[in-house]
Amino acid sequence: MAGSSIKPLDLAPIRARLAEAQGRAFWKSLEELAGSEEFERFLYQEFPFFRELSQASLSRRDFMRLMGASLALAGLSACSTPPPEEILPYIRAPEGLVPGESLFFATAMPLDGFATGVLVESRMGRPTKVEGNPLHPASLGGTDIFAQASVLQLWDPDRAQVISHRGEISTWQTFLAAMGEKMRTFEGNQGKGLYLLTPTVSSPTLISQLRTLGKRFPHAHWHQYQPINQDNSYEGARLAFGESLETRYHLERAEVILSLDGDFLGSLPGHLRYARDFAKKRRVDSAQSTMNRLYVAESSPTITGTMADHGVSLRASQIEVLALQLARALGIGVPRREETASDLPEQWVRAVAEDLRQHRGTSLVITGEKQPPFVHGLVHAVNQALGNVGTTLTYSAPRAFNPRNQNESLNHLVAQMDAGKVDTLIMLGGNPAYNAPADLAFSKQLAKVKSSIYLGLYEDETAAHSHWHIPETHYLERWGDARAYEGTVSLLQPLIAPLYQGKSDYELLAVLLGQTDRSDYDWVRGYWQKQWPKSDFKSIWNQALQAGFIEGTALRSKSVKLRDDWVAHLSRGQSKSKETSGMEIIFMPDPTIWDGQFTNNGWLQELPKPLTKLTWDNAALISPRTAENLGLANEEVVALRYQERQVQAPIWIMPGHPEGAVTVTLGYGRAKTGQVGAGTGFNAYALRSSRAPWFGWGLEIVKTGKHHSLATTQHHHSMEGRDIVRTATLSEFRENPHFAQQELPSKSLYPQFNYSGYAWGMTINQSTCIGCSACVVACQAENNIPVVGKEQVSLGREMHWLRIDRYYSGGLDDPRTYFQPVLCMHCENAPCELVCPTAATVHDSEGLNLQVYNRCIGTRFCSNNCPYKVRRFNFLEYAKETPSLVAQKNPEVTVRMRGVMEKCSYCIQRISNARIQAELEERRIQDGEVLTACQAACPTEAIVFGDLNDPESQVGQVKASPLNYALLGELNTRPRTTYLAKLTNPNPKLKEE
Repeated sequence: MAGSSIKPLDLAPIRARLAEAQGRAFWKSLEELAGSEEFERFLYQEFPFFRELSQASLSRRDFMRLMGASLALAGLSACSTPPPEEILPYIRAPEGLVPGESLFFATAMPLDGFATGVLVESRMGRPTKVEGNPLHPASLGGTDIFAQASVLQLWDPDRAQVISHRGEISTWQTFLAAMGEKMRTFEGNQGKGLYLLTPTVSSPTLISQLRTLGKRFPHAHWHQYQPINQDNSYEGARLAFGESLETRYHLERAEVILSLDGDFLGSLPGHLRYARDFAKKRRVDSAQSTMNRLYVAESSPTITGTMADHGVSLRASQIEVLALQLARALGIGVPRREETASDLPEQWVRAVAEDLRQHRGTSLVITGEKQPPFVHGLVHAVNQALGNVGTTLTYSAPRAFNPRNQNESLNHLVAQMDAGKVDTLIMLGGNPAYNAPADLAFSKQLAKVKSSIYLGLYEDETAAHSHWHIPETHYLERWGDARAYEGTVSLLQPLIAPLYQGKSDYELLAVLLGQTDRSDYDWVRGYWQKQWPKSDFKSIWNQALQAGFIEGTALRSKSVKLRDDWVAHLSRGQSKSKETSGMEIIFMPDPTIWDGQFTNNGWLQELPKPLTKLTWDNAALISPRTAENLGLANEEVVALRYQERQVQAPIWIMPGHPEGAVTVTLGYGRAKTGQVGAGTGFNAYALRSSRAPWFGWGLEIVKTGKHHSLATTQHHHSMEGRDIVRTATLSEFRENPHFAQQELPSKSLYPQFNYSGYAWGMTINQSTCIGCSACVVACQAENNIPVVGKEQVSLGREMHWLRIDRYYSGGLDDPRTYFQPVLCMHCENAPCELVCPTAATVHDSEGLNLQVYNRCIGTRFCSNNCPYKVRRFNFLEYAKETPSLVAQKNPEVTVRMRGVMEKCSYCIQRISNARIQAELEERRIQDGEVLTACQAACPTEAIVFGDLNDPESQVGQVKASPLNYALLGELNTRPRTTYLAKLTNPNPKLKEE
C-alpha cells in the first residue's frame, strides 16, 4: 500500500478465495483480496493517515514542484500579446471584444508526426482550454489526455526561455552570425558535413523546405528518429506488398476484430477516431441490437484488452507464433518455423479463425508497433485472404515523407558522428540524448560533433549536450501544418505570441536557406498559396483556418496486391531470435507521460494510469505467478539487468500480465527536466536496444533489499461486496433485458420537489467507456483542480473531481477488467446536505447539488456522509495564485482555498452561459447546447448530459433504456447520474473468462 512498507502477499489463499467465489466476484487490488489489517485501516479511515502537514513542512523545492511548475519567471508570460498575423476564430467573433467572453479557434496538436484537430478556448488572448474539433476526421470532437493537458504545458515556466551557447545566455542575432559563417562554408562544399535529425515529419511545408535544402546542399544528410515510430508497420508492408504503405482501419464496418498486440483504442495512430468507430458497434439500445466482437492477444495489459470479449495474455515473442497458427487455421500458406511455445491457446485460435472466416469482408485483424515486420506482413496477408481489404481496412501512401527505417537511420547517423564526418548537426525537436537506444551512446557521439544545434521545448538532456540550444515554440504559439492519421492536412494557428521568444522548425530551416526574414506564417501560407495559384486563395485559406484543416487532402486509397513471392520475403523478415535464459523484457510508452515529452506536466504525472492506477512513477510490471516464483512483492526494488546494462526499478504485480515477462514503460528517470518531473521514476531507455527496441530475451532480475513507495489510487475505495458494476453477455441481456435494474425504495423522509424548469441529469455507458481518462484531465482543466503531489496522493488526498474506478473479476492470471467513472451523483436525496452545519452544500431548483465555498468551514461531515466518496477536501494550499497559473485558469470557476470542500458541479458555469444566451433569445436551452467538460472530451461518447424535463433529450431517452441503473440506488439517494450496464459479446463456442 502506498505510503508504507508492504509485506509480500501470499497469493495461494487469494487464488483459493477467488476459486470458491460464487458468480462474478469483483475486486480492485491484491491488497483488498488479502484483507490485511494494515490495508483495512487505510481503507476505512475517512481521511487516510489523518495528519496535518503544516505549510512549514513543505520544502521550497517541493512547494515549487507541486504548484504545477508555475512560479519562476512567470510574470512575463502574463503580459504576452496575440500574434500580429490574422487568425480566424472557429465561430464568428463579435464586433467588440467583451471582457471575459471566450472565443474558440481551430488548430491542431501534432504528436509523433500525426495531427489531431482541436478547438482552443481563448479568453482575452489567453488559451485556457482544449476541446476536440467535431469536424476533424481524426477525432470527430473527442480528445485524449495529451491534448487536454497541452494547455498546461504551454504555460509551464520550466520551458526553455533563452537561447544558450555552450551553457551561456546568447541571442538570436549572435546565433545568426555564427550560422552565417557555417553557411558560407557549406555553400562552398555543397553541404558536406551538414546533417539534420528530426522526428517523423508529415508537415507539407516542412517537407518542402527540406527538399529545397537538399537541392541547395546536395551533400547534406537528413535523418529521422523518434522513440515511438512506425518502422515495423512500414517494413511489414514492404514484405507483403513491396512498398511502404499506411494502413487505415474502418472499425465501424467490422463485426469481428482480432488485435494482436495492437492497442488501437489507446496508442495506435488514429486511436481517437478508432475509439469512436469501435464504440458505435458496442452501443446497445434494445434486446434486438447487435454488437461487434473483439478478440485480443496482448503482451501487456492495455485499455484495448479491457474491452475484449475474449482475451489472452502472451509474451510479446509468442504473438508471432499465434499469428502463424491463425494463418494456418485459415488455410494460408505461411513460412515454417520452430515453435517451442506449447502454452498457446489452440482452441482459442481455432474459434477465432472460424469466427473470422464466417465474417469475410466484415472482419479485421490489427497488430501493433511492438510486433516485428514479420507479424505485420502476415497480418496483411490474413486480411487479404479474408476479403477485408477495401472494406474494413484500406491502404494509402505514407503520410510522412521518407518513411525509411528510423532505427537504421539513427544508427547510420551515430556511425557518421563516431567517424568524425559530422561537422554540424541540427536537431529539430525530439530529445535523442535521452530517448535514443542505449547501445548507440548518442550523447557520447554527440560530443564528437564540431557544432550541434538543438531546437527544443525544454532545457533537457539534448540541450545539455548541444553547443546551441534554441527554445522551441509550443504548438499553441505557432503557425504550421501536419497530416492526420489518414492524411488530412491540419493547420496550426497560434493562440498567443511565443511566451519565451521561441522559434519554430520552419524558422530554423529558414536560417539554412538564407531567408531569415520569413516567419513561420509566411512559410506556411506561401506554400499553400503555391498549391492553388489560380484559385481564390484568400477564401480557401480563411475557410481552412476556420475549419482547422484543408478539405480534400486525405490520402487516396491505393489498390494493393500481395507480391507473388510474399512468403519468401516474409521468411527473410522472420524473427531469428530465440528464447534464452532469463526473462523477456517488454518496452511500452507510458500511458500518461508517453515517451517522456510530458514528464514535466503535473496534470499527467498525477493522473492515475488506467490499469495500475499509479501516479508520479513507473514500475516494473510482472504477473502474480512470476511474483510468486521469484518471491517479489509490490514496491520491492530490483535490479533489471539486460545486455550488460542495468537499472533499478520497483515491482508492481499486474493481474493479467503474461508469465515470464517484465513490462517497463518509457519516459521517466529524466536527468534533465523541469521541477515537476524531477526525481520521478526510472529510465527504461537505459535498457533499450536499437536491435530489439520493443522486446527481447535475457533479462535478469536481482533483488536489492530496497523499498520504494508508490502512490496508487487503486486502494482508496472498496465495493464492500455491493452490486456496483453490473454486467451481462448480450445473450443474457436478450433473455432478461431488465437484469441491471432493481426495485428501489418507494418511500422517503425527504419531501418531494417538483422540478418545473430544468432538471439536469447524466448517464455513463459502461459498454463504451474505455477508461482512457480524457474526461478526468478535461475536468481538471475546466475546473481549476490543483495538483497535490505524490505524498498527498499516497495519503488519499488526490483532488480529482472525477475518478475512473478499475475493477477486476475472475482469477489473478486472466481477470476481466471493468471501468466505472465516478463523479458527484447530484443526489435528489443528498446525504451530504443534511449534515452540513453551515448549509454550504445545498440543492437548487434544477436538481444540482451545489457547494457554496464561502460558507464551508471544513467540518468534512459531508464527505463522511457521502456513500460515493466523491467530495474532495483542500488539506493544504494546493492552488497558490501565481502569475502563470492565473493566465491558464478558467476565470468562470472559483479557485478554492485551503479548508473547503469541493466536487463536481456538472460544469455549472457552462449551464449558466447557455441559460444566459437562451434567455436573451427568449427560448429554452436546447438539447446538446450544454456539454460538460467530461462529456465533450469523451472520444466514445459514453457520457450523455442534458435536461430530463425535455422529452426529446438524448439523456432522457438513454435513461429509458432497460440497461439504466442507479449506483447504490438501494440507499434511496436518487442520483441524477446513472449508468448503463456493461454488455459483452462472447463467442458461445468459447467459455467466457
